[in-house]
Amino acid sequence: MIANAAPLHVVEYNSVVFRRVWRGTIMSSFFSPLFFLVAMGWGLGSFVNRGAGGVGGVSYIEFLAPGLIAATTMQTAAGESMYPILGKIMWDRTYDAMLATPLRIADVVFGEVAWIGLRLLMVSTIFCVVMAIFGLVHSPLALLVIPAAFLNGLAFATPIMAFTVTQRDESGFPNIFRFVIMPLFLLGGAFFPISKLPLFLQAVAWATPLAHGVELCRGLMLGNLIPGDAVLHVAILVAYALAGFFLARILFIRRLAK
Repeated sequence: MIANAAPLHVVEYNSVVFRRVWRGTIMSSFFSPLFFLVAMGWGLGSFVNRGAGGVGGVSYIEFLAPGLIAATTMQTAAGESMYPILGKIMWDRTYDAMLATPLRIADVVFGEVAWIGLRLLMVSTIFCVVMAIFGLVHSPLALLVIPAAFLNGLAFATPIMAFTVTQRDESGFPNIFRFVIMPLFLLGGAFFPISKLPLFLQAVAWATPLAHGVELCRGLMLGNLIPGDAVLHVAILVAYALAGFFLARILFIRRLAK
């Protein structure tokens, strides 16, 4: 997309800012999945395992964990693609300062996407460490769930960035969480199979990136992913990520070009 190193300056800026908050962020990224797996995987899971014998032939915690990593990267992507981006446009005017240098708008967009990608890799890796603590990582191939969760997060990050750059204030962000992120978190296949939903909601779920991210992560984690399904899931996630990137680039140019 961009062959020069200019976007790295955007990544460098974000990393300098991140140094001030990394301890709290890392701890939150570690304890959030830990508490979720204890409460839902062991707590609720004990009832599911006792009553239904697990889900799809595996224990509930084994079913839950890979779906939860996909849902977590979705939430991380949403958080990183809204307030921080709008703040640099409107409140801090960070992008105005960046564009006063040789950086181009395309460099800024690519740099922000690269930084969000690093955050997604960080969150995915920490989540995998937690899953290993719970004894859920049985094969080195299960580590492929890290790039799968990263791709799932990126499929949300770039379209939400495109939405953010059109906003004049933060009033639209709660609606993204209320009507997109939370419904998908609960109904996107992380906690129970999508096949249990009514047909209409199944169609809606499969039209979103999360359902494909969950299935990709779960199949890799459990070792039962069908190659053809894997290609389909990856293709859909890549399509969302690329479409969002190019749309964000166009909208950033419209917003920031002077």
